[in-house]
Amino acid sequence: MNKHIENDEHDTAVIAAGWGNADLRHLSAETFANIGVPHVVYIRQVLAGDLESELASQIDVPADTVLYAVHSANGQRMAVLDDRATAFAGARQYELEPVSTH
Repeated sequence: MNKHIENDEHDTAVIAAGWGNADLRHLSAETFANIGVPHVVYIRQVLAGDLESELASQIDVPADTVLYAVHSANGQRMAVLDDRATAFAGARQYELEPVSTH
């Protein structure tokens, strides 16, 4: 059975049993986040200096320190960890499916 999802006139997709055969390249981030991937998170490498304006009072590491940010499908950052393996393990602990980005 197909589900018809519309957020606006540009974000229409037919989703069959999850992803189906719909062309997902034209979906907005909001639509993408709402079509069955709330359990998927992506993990990307980030430098501590890139987070300084947001997290300066919460982290005390050199600006060139590599950290790993965990994001929901809609791009919202959920966590920042100092180790890639820990980021993946933490996501799985909360029954989330982590994927890497480059």
